[in-house]
Amino acid sequence: MNLLQTEDLSIAFNGFQALSNVNLTVDKGQIHALIGPNGAGKTTTFNLISGYHKPDKGRVLFKESDITKMPPYKRCHLGLVRSFQRASIYPKLTVYESVLMSFLSFNHFTTKLITPATRFMEAEVHRALDDVGLSGHMDVLGDALSHGDKKRLDLAIILGANPDLVMLDEPTAGMGLEETSSTMQLVKKMAHERGLTVLFTEHDMEVVFGIATRITVLHQGNVIGDGKPEEVKASEEVQRVYLGAAE
Repeated sequence: MNLLQTEDLSIAFNGFQALSNVNLTVDKGQIHALIGPNGAGKTTTFNLISGYHKPDKGRVLFKESDITKMPPYKRCHLGLVRSFQRASIYPKLTVYESVLMSFLSFNHFTTKLITPATRFMEAEVHRALDDVGLSGHMDVLGDALSHGDKKRLDLAIILGANPDLVMLDEPTAGMGLEETSSTMQLVKKMAHERGLTVLFTEHDMEVVFGIATRITVLHQGNVIGDGKPEEVKASEEVQRVYLGAAE
């Protein structure tokens, strides 16, 4: 089943063609990597899919519905949720409170109901923290976390929105090799256990080819490769444009 599909997505900024006719299909249950050199258009593609930019041409389909003109918050409530390169957390709330706020917000609980809602959501919050490996940090303020743990908290906050598709824009940015590997293995485990579909960008090719079930390659705003990891790795154009330089 196609969960997400873009058709001929194109956008220009001040005369610069950032994307040209980008066609992308993400199937339900995939861990799909979007890769390419710096400036290839990966974050722009994410912004168009999540509603932060509107395309000059083309469509975005999610669950077979046209969401091209839908604002980001409505896409979120449909189950399409994204992260940004910089972790979006509540620095002055504890880890537990941060994830609780996400669950309360998505389920439309008001302040009048916060006491019973807090009890109702307790199991869900604990499960999300267990999933991302932060159950031992529940009382720590967001500001006091390490860079990697802030990224994990960001993932737990995303889970509060009950997503079907999670879009992760460079989820390991700023991490060392060991932390990068452990974080992406965490994403893989979380996706499998929760039945999530994941679309992510990443520069570490060892991580990409170790976790992705499908890969799309962008270069100068154009798709130059798409397929299973072994197919993409064997592509002469992808090797010439990106993988040769990335290795």
